[in-house]
Amino acid sequence: MKCLKKVSTFFTMLSISTGMILPSLSYSADQGAADLAKAAQNPIAAMISLPFQNNTNFNVGPEEKTQNILNIQPVWPVDLNQDWNLITRTIVPIISQPGFGPGQERKNGIGDIQFSAFFSSKAPTANGWIWGAGFIAQLDTASDDRLGAGKWGLGPTAVALKIDGPWVYGGLINNVWSVAGDDNRADVNIMLIQPFVNYNFTDIPGRYLTFAPIITANWEADSGSKWTVPLGLGIGQIMKWGQQPVNLQASAYYNVEAPTNGADWQLRLQVQLLFPK
Repeated sequence: MKCLKKVSTFFTMLSISTGMILPSLSYSADQGAADLAKAAQNPIAAMISLPFQNNTNFNVGPEEKTQNILNIQPVWPVDLNQDWNLITRTIVPIISQPGFGPGQERKNGIGDIQFSAFFSSKAPTANGWIWGAGFIAQLDTASDDRLGAGKWGLGPTAVALKIDGPWVYGGLINNVWSVAGDDNRADVNIMLIQPFVNYNFTDIPGRYLTFAPIITANWEADSGSKWTVPLGLGIGQIMKWGQQPVNLQASAYYNVEAPTNGADWQLRLQVQLLFPK
């Protein structure tokens, strides 16, 4: 019964998030909306964008409270030469963290900023794959010890994807190891994997379904608390606010595997400002 209740709650959240985004949307019938949608789904597209991604995590901590993380994620491409781009992505997390013990108050502030740089070939491979590889750096920028790791980190990152008709699919991976920081804080060794599959509706330009769970493994954690594995689905739409193209998206995810005190559910809402050339 508990499992059925959780599944029912997940579909309720998904229907709510879908309802929040669909009724209020208008869309352009031209091919530009469809092309923009596919570009927005490409992590290494040569397009300036500014996503605001809000993640609300439910039942976090021993008191099962709500955590909220707003990720501000500017993407800035650099044209290196006729063959290569450098795609930079910065993630600035604004965190509202609940207390994890009796009498511990909620803490609000900035978390550890991450910066990624991908060297990406402008031309796809012979079989149509687009790829990029580079590095990710984690900065010790948290405004409070409870909002960050207290470490500086560094590691490799890579992404590959293919655009095949209405489908855009691929994956991103990185691993961050701590290289400096507070000796009294735990070392960082965290892997992130984000597979993504998007289906773009051909009869509604700019509208798409998305599956993009963020899977993490904390290699420093105990064996039963290493993995966070979410499953879920979302919907998105390209539209214009005046002359400004935007990508709106709503998703709901249920963690089929989570560490101790990790969230059960996540509601993800995103507004992405697009600046195509």
